[in-house]
Amino acid sequence: IDVNECTSDNPCTQTCVNTYGSFLCRCEPGYELEADGVNCSDMDECSFSEFLCQHECVNSPGSYYCICPSGYNLLDDSRSCQDINECEIRNFTCTSQQTCFNIPGEYKCLDPVRCEEPYLQINENRCMCPAENPGCRDQPFTILYRVMDMVSGRSVPSDIFQMQATTRYPGAYYIFQIKSGNEGREFYMR
Repeated sequence: IDVNECTSDNPCTQTCVNTYGSFLCRCEPGYELEADGVNCSDMDECSFSEFLCQHECVNSPGSYYCICPSGYNLLDDSRSCQDINECEIRNFTCTSQQTCFNIPGEYKCLDPVRCEEPYLQINENRCMCPAENPGCRDQPFTILYRVMDMVSGRSVPSDIFQMQATTRYPGAYYIFQIKSGNEGREFYMR
């Protein structure tokens, strides 16, 4: 008569399966059977693939979980991270004069545009140099300030934005140039 080793004195650390004349040990999901055929050790799922989690994989007994960096939420798929838009949910410390600008993982407080002499402020992002002012003779008529984010992971080269001259002012000529911030020659105009 076969002796059921599993009922008498379970030799396995997790699941015991009785067989004729012997027994087999099985492990719960997330564990693997050791070479001794009796003990189960935790399986490190994170070591199998770097694609289990978008940001960081953390091994836990019998399983694993994903975590996101500060400023990101874990999505419902439990592996992808999404940026928290602090400006949209009004979770920022900018003053009432500053503008909140969301960037991946955090935000920046942008100071309002200040027009330098001889320019006059027309609205929150435009400065104008009056034609009757002699100091405006060789200066651009208007300066328009725009803040924009550039999404990472774009294929390059890529058009980021377009500026277009207007025919509103007869006899005017237009010069487009990158004034600063292109020390590494990452950008060009066409």
